[in-house]
Amino acid sequence: MRPQHRLATGVAAAAALALTLSACSSDSDEGDAAPEETEAQTIEGADYNPQPREALEQGGEVTFPIGEITPQMNANHSDGSVDTATIWAWYNAQPVLMSPEGEASANPAYLSDWTTEVVDGKTVVTYTINPEAVWNDGSPITWESYEQTWVANRSVDEGYVPNTTDGYSKIESVEQGEDDRQAVITFDSEYPWTEGLFWNLMNPAVDSPEVFNEGYLEEPNADWGTGPYMIDEFDLNGGVISFVPNDNWWGDAPMLDKVTFRVLEATAAVNAFQNGEIDYVDALTADNLEQLADVEGAVTYRAQRTATNLLELNAEYPQFEDVAVREAMFKAINRDQIKEVVWNGLNYTEPEAGSLNLFPFQEGYVDALSEAGYAYDVEAANALLDEAGWTLNGDVREKDGMVFEGRMPIFGDDPITEARAKVIQSQLSEIGFSMEIDKRPSSDFSTVLTTKDWDLVGLGFSSSDPYGVAYMCQLYCSDSGLNLSATGTEEIDAKIADQVTSLPTAEEQTAAGLALESEIIAETWGILPLYQGPNIAMATEGLANLTPETYTGLDLFGLQPVENVGWMADAAAE
Repeated sequence: MRPQHRLATGVAAAAALALTLSACSSDSDEGDAAPEETEAQTIEGADYNPQPREALEQGGEVTFPIGEITPQMNANHSDGSVDTATIWAWYNAQPVLMSPEGEASANPAYLSDWTTEVVDGKTVVTYTINPEAVWNDGSPITWESYEQTWVANRSVDEGYVPNTTDGYSKIESVEQGEDDRQAVITFDSEYPWTEGLFWNLMNPAVDSPEVFNEGYLEEPNADWGTGPYMIDEFDLNGGVISFVPNDNWWGDAPMLDKVTFRVLEATAAVNAFQNGEIDYVDALTADNLEQLADVEGAVTYRAQRTATNLLELNAEYPQFEDVAVREAMFKAINRDQIKEVVWNGLNYTEPEAGSLNLFPFQEGYVDALSEAGYAYDVEAANALLDEAGWTLNGDVREKDGMVFEGRMPIFGDDPITEARAKVIQSQLSEIGFSMEIDKRPSSDFSTVLTTKDWDLVGLGFSSSDPYGVAYMCQLYCSDSGLNLSATGTEEIDAKIADQVTSLPTAEEQTAAGLALESEIIAETWGILPLYQGPNIAMATEGLANLTPETYTGLDLFGLQPVENVGWMADAAAE
């Protein structure tokens, strides 16, 4: 899947650049707009109505919106997205859980023990699997699932197309432990990011590159799944997938009788929530908040967002082959003006986004983009293009008979998404670039992205965990499925391996990774971070433990058991 850098299963955000932000309060409130402030405020922390299971009522149904049911339904595959990971979580194993702050723990439903030690200079991780854990086909979950997950993710050379090889490529062996319910993972050296691996276990039936790459195409493969829920309805064309309690589940009973995801465009999702057809809607704008302000029984949530919106340029196209041209394109982008459009009517501010490895609120953060020499400077951008031989012919530059132009797709019907694209279009016209805006439905996102049917594109990189440079290769390496700019090189691959991932501690890797990131940006100019922003959402009152899936939502780095999503008992009684 096309995740964000910080995971072992990264993904790209499913609404290109389209997440709008929240007002000043991080508290949840009853659907009212944020109070006026003389000074814009940031939003910090999670806001997802966490509740213990004993506070919930057994039963009930929930309907969530989703941007698309992606063609590639394998969450470990490079062509997946945030939406892939969201659906995957409801019918596949969740062996690792994580707090909103990023503290990992074993899910006792799947793991009865999890130890990490260093033996003879090599990190060794031992997973002891719950003896009751089984796949939906009735076969036991064994060490072979860990072995196959490693094989599928360790390299692209064997024909598999994983979303990331980070971490898995450092593993020397995966072997059976005391019995078939224990997996022993040995790394080739000390490796500090072990808690970010083996989140999405593969069924041993996914035993070849062909099955891994093609077996989940438009097919969820329910028998290869496991967990508290199983698939009830799957209608790819109708844009619906639903889940009901799994008869084979051995853990805590799922709180809900049915969970449904419906494919909806942004505007349709807001209208559906207003009409009581769905129970949750996110990525809300100031206009959305005003529209929904009078909805009875709705609660507004405002949380910090562990994702970065960005622009990528496709260096495979001739107009972007020259690094100086790509640098000029980015220096013509006024990020402040873009944020004014995105955050219009919201009393919100945040530090500049300057890294794809760490967020500004994380320890060790460095504004690598500024260190690389980035600044909004139209005069400097035009000078770079002049020197590169691109001359104006009227309002648009040309070189050797080639027009300085390109197409940028946008996805969905959110008017702010289109407004933002028009701002970028106007900014780039100041350097003689002609940009076509190509409007597509949200359901086209994965196909357009993975077929590289674009010259420049807006994305969101969403992080599953706080481990930063653990996934640096996923961001910048030449064979990365996430870095679609085609600006990675074998030299950069070697620098990441030699200067970052070879270091023994997280602290050393983080410092070296941020220093190297500024060098990589200056050498490539393929990806431009724009902003993070918060996530503003509304949910039906009483719905608890929201957004349990990884990569997105209201709970920061949180990864919760899906069986704990449910209705509060007092709300159900009303």
